[in-house]
Parts: sequence; C-alpha cells; structure tokens
Amino acid sequence: MTTNKKKIFITQTMAQGGRALLRERDDIELIEFPNLISAADFEALLKAHAPVHGVALGATRFGETELEAAKDMKVVTRIGVGFDAVDVPALSRRQIPLMVVGVANSPSVAEQALFMMLTLAKRANELHALVKDGQWSRRLGKLPYDLYGKTVLIIGFGRIGTRTAKRCLAMEMSVLVYDPYKSAEEIRSAGCEAVGDLDAALPRADFVSIHCPKAPETVGMFNAARLKRMKPSAYLINTARGGIIDEVALYDALTSGQLAGAGLDVFAQEPPPVPNALFELPNVIIAPHVAGVTWEAVDRMSEQTARNILSALDGAPIRQNVINQDVLS
Repeated sequence: MTTNKKKIFITQTMAQGGRALLRERDDIELIEFPNLISAADFEALLKAHAPVHGVALGATRFGETELEAAKDMKVVTRIGVGFDAVDVPALSRRQIPLMVVGVANSPSVAEQALFMMLTLAKRANELHALVKDGQWSRRLGKLPYDLYGKTVLIIGFGRIGTRTAKRCLAMEMSVLVYDPYKSAEEIRSAGCEAVGDLDAALPRADFVSIHCPKAPETVGMFNAARLKRMKPSAYLINTARGGIIDEVALYDALTSGQLAGAGLDVFAQEPPPVPNALFELPNVIIAPHVAGVTWEAVDRMSEQTARNILSALDGAPIRQNVINQDVLS
C-alpha cells in the first residue's frame, strides 16, 4: 500500500522526547531498529521498508550499501557528535546532509573527563580497596594528589574541549590547549594558553585530556614516542574516540613507570576483547563509551536529533549541525 508519509528509522535508544517531536507530525512514520543490529539485518530492514527518507543512528555504520537499500534518503543523523562510522563522502555525493547533535552531550563528556582526572588523582579505586580489604594502615603509602595548581593539556578545543577547559579552570588548574584549527586569540580569550607544538607541550602537562575527532591525522596520535614525552607522574584521559591512543604502547608506558595512569572511555575495538591486559592494571579506569550518554544527555540528544530530521525534511537543515556543509550550497 502506498503512503505519502516519510519513513524515518530510529534506533531503540532514542528517548521519548525525541520520539514525541517526530510523532507530532502526521506526515512521518517511525520504524524502530536495534542499536546493535548487524549490518546484514540493517540492510535487509531498509530494503523491506524502502523508500526510507531519514535515519537516526546510534552505533550503526552507514554508507553506500545502506544508501542503496534505503532508495530515497533525505537526511542521516547521529544521536551523538561522532561520525567516524558514517561514510560522509557517500552522503555528499548524493547531497544528503549528515547531522549531529551539536552541544547536546558536551557537558556530559566534559564532566566525565574531569571525573576521570579526579578519580585517578585521588586514587579512588586504590583507597576504596584498602578500606574494603582491611588495609587501613597502608593508607599513607597511597597518598592522593590535588588538581589544584596542576597543568592540564587539552587536545581539541571544540564543543567538548572548551567545556572541559572551563571545568579545569574552576579547579584552579593551568590549561594548555593544542588545536591547530583554532586561533591563539580564541584560546587565550577563554583563559587558556595556546600551544602550537604538541611534542613540546607534553612534558609540561600533569594531565592530558583528548577531545579531538578521530581522523587520519589523529589515529595513533599517542604512540610510544609521544607517551615517552609525558611526565612519569602524568595521567592520560581519552573520552573522544578509540584508536587515537596506541593501546599496546599505553600498556607498556603504564607498566614501565613512564606514565602514572590512564582513564579510558573509548577503545580501538568496541567492545574491547576480554581478557585485556590494560584492564588488570590498578592505575587504569575504564568505561564502556558512555561519557556522553547520561540520562540528561540522551534526552537532549534525542530531541535535537528529532529537530535535525524535521529541519532537513522541511528543506532548511539546521546549518551548525550539518557536518558536510558542501551539501548546503
């Protein structure tokens, strides 16, 4: 039976607020799919419902195969800000915008980065274990550290990096920023120090927090050579994307005393294989890629995703949320 309704695929993780915005429109039909659907099943589902006009993605990959299956895609959105699982050039060739949620989850990721800094510096896991295991008398052998007066180097000064900087400044830290795409004046106006040479800046930092996209120039950015430039007392935090840190080199640095500790929300392979040597180290804290997935962030991201879809279907995509700006010309 033919219908004039636009078919929109939404992942199961889309919150009710976003669904409600889409359901207010009588020209839209929603079709739900599992967040961890296999590529083959996703292709089959698209073909079964084609033409499909929009999609709200979680972790699902999207590219040429999916576009062919959908037949009439008008907009691809992510309930998030990362887009390394989406074939952006394939969308651009068809003049299809790829849209993300802007600042919707940036406060949550910035809080997670600060939480990981504090958890590591205050040796929370180790001190928790001392009390629980009846080792109270050993507490003075595991004294925590302050963030106050320390130097943090933030890699990437976009929506999340800028918010992380604000939180670090509130902790009375000195904030260095490495971002070759931001002007020194913009960084200075935020109360931070711009650094143009990453290798020269690393020995100055007590904490390094990664907030750059995953791209060819950032994959393996923190390799063995870079890790060796960090202080032995420094901590490395990654709430951005897996693959920016060489995990084998990180393990070597952590076990050899070249690095004090690490906080990882993301991994080169997700989910990471277990058992995993990194996970056994007492100076490593880990999370399952949820820095930007709090209750509040999911609500904000879902509602923004719905607005993104509606704006594109109505012919006026929210410009600041479009990744492939070339499709707007």
